[in-house]
This record gives sequence, structure tokens and C-alpha cells, in this order.
Amino acid sequence: MLSLRDFWRRHRRKFIITAGVLGGGYILYKLNDAHRRLSELDKELTRERENDELIKAQMQVHFENIQKIADTMTLPHAMHYLSDRIKEEMDLSHLTERLIKGKGKGFSRLVLSLWAMTVLSLYIRVQVNILGRHLYIDTARSCGSSDLPEGVDALDSHDQQKFLACADFLANQGLPHLISDMQTAATEVLKGKQLRDIFNAPALHEMIIQIVDTFMTMGSHYQWVNYLIPDDTRDHNQVAASSDDNTCVFDSTQFDKLMVETRAVLSSAEFGNVVEKSLKNVVGSLMEDIEVQLGGSNLLSGMPLAKLLPRVAQMGPLLLEEPSRERFIQIIARVPDVELFFTLLYASMPTS
Repeated sequence: MLSLRDFWRRHRRKFIITAGVLGGGYILYKLNDAHRRLSELDKELTRERENDELIKAQMQVHFENIQKIADTMTLPHAMHYLSDRIKEEMDLSHLTERLIKGKGKGFSRLVLSLWAMTVLSLYIRVQVNILGRHLYIDTARSCGSSDLPEGVDALDSHDQQKFLACADFLANQGLPHLISDMQTAATEVLKGKQLRDIFNAPALHEMIIQIVDTFMTMGSHYQWVNYLIPDDTRDHNQVAASSDDNTCVFDSTQFDKLMVETRAVLSSAEFGNVVEKSLKNVVGSLMEDIEVQLGGSNLLSGMPLAKLLPRVAQMGPLLLEEPSRERFIQIIARVPDVELFFTLLYASMPTS
């Protein structure tokens, strides 16, 4: 026992030093290991941030390209076809001889063209943005991205063509009902107004707005959506033939999903707000054109409705000119609420 105590006294310092060295080495090892792990984590976070920035940049470029497609390809075709159909359905060649009977029809044609141009341009943007987002997701999934929703089948080219061809539903199926309801709204607003009544710029502007508002509030909530898209895409078996013989047959699962998503967007309060803001901007710009054509001083002092009516009727077709040159389309696209709406629509990620 004494020998052990003597041994401990003689070698205690060595034991303490050795233990200190071993403990310090272990601590240094742990510190170096922790530093290595932090360094690897920092590199991983940096790579993720760079990848996120790249994805955002790619989505921004894709979003901008989608808007150009809507303006330069899809919209011109649909607008030209709609213009021809409106001319066929609302022939005003004998308006001069039938002014009294035609006063409602003249304003109906103007406001109908104004409404159809505005809403069709917005609807096609909805279509192209929804389709573009789905195609971007399909492309990203094929590249192995793990951040995309599962269980969503890729769109084939047939579904894409049928979906875009449905932009002609308004011209083929919705137009007769649209014309009837627009004429009802115009007749209601023009009731009691005589051909000799004097109209100036503010009165004309107010009357156009009244016709638009009367039409938009007719029937059930957002009834006007049914002019743009079938009431029930799942049970709708009718074929809508377009000007280039494309068809709109409602029998495809993925196609049905696109149509259901589109109807949900068109029926939303946000889209209704965008339509309202766009119509008001277009009416304001249209009044500027009417004043120029009629002469600012003439309209300022006022003119009889009989003299004003032929000019009003002539303005309708001008609203449906080639969209790439149509300034009203550009006015709609630059409305802040419109820009924000389509930015959010494109960015929204479907979950199924």
C-alpha cells in the first residue's frame, strides 16, 4: 500500500500531464470535426441558394415568354376569328335605314366588341399561363427535380391543342347567348332615350359604363363565364369547331383538369376584379378615340343620338383589329392589377 502511494507521488505529475495532453487532443479533434461539418453545411446551403436563384431566373424567363406567346400567337388567331363571327351575327349594313330599331343594336355591338375583346384577351392569358406552368413543371420533373408535386401526369400534345382550341368556344358556342344578353342590357339602358336627345362626352361615357354594368350583373353570379367556357366540362360532349378545324372535345382526364382549373380561375373574385378594372380602362381609352373621330369640340357641345349612333357602331370592329397592333390590348396588359394577377397565377403551383 505504501509502495503504491510512493509510486503515485513520484509519477503523479506525469499522469496529470499525460491526461491533459490526451484530453486536449480529444477536444481539438472534436473541434476540428465540428468545424468540418459546419464548413460542409455552409457549402451545401450555398449550393442550394445558387440553385434556387437559377430556378427563379429560369421561371422568370419562361413566364415572360409565356406572355409573349399569348400576345403574338394565340390571341391574334382567336381575336380575328371572333371578329368575323361578330360581323356575321350582327350585320349593321342597313343601320341607317333602321336607326330607330337599331339604336340598341348599335350600342350592343360596340359594348359587345369592347367586352369580348377585353375578356377574351384576359381569358387567353389565363389559358396560356396555366398551360405554360404545367409544361414548365413537366420539363422540370423530367430533369429530376424533387421539389415538384407527385401524381401529376404529363400533358400530351393532343390535350394541349384541344385546350388552346377552346379559346374559340366564345365565337362558336357562347356568342349567341352573349349577343342576346348584351342587347337586353343595352335596351334596358337606352329605354326612353330618343334619337333627337343630345349626348356629350360625359353622357356617352356614362351610358357605355351603364350598359357594361347592367350586363355584368345580369343573371346568376359570374354568369358571363359561361360564354367563355362550357358550363360542365366533365359532361359536356359537344364539339366546338374552330376556324382551323381544331376540336374541343371534353373527354380527356388531363384535359378535364386543365378546364376545371381554368373555370376556377375565371370564376374567382380576383379575376372578376381584373375584368372590372380592365373594362374601365378600355372604356376610358375608347372615349378618347371617339372624341378624336367626332371632333372634340362637337362632342363637347353635344350631338343628337341619331348622328352619334353610326359613329358608335363603326367603333366596334376597330376594337377587334390585329391584337399585336391593338393598343387596347396593351392598355389591358399594363393595368397593375392585371400584371399582378398573372404573375401570381403563373407562380401558383398545383398540388394534384
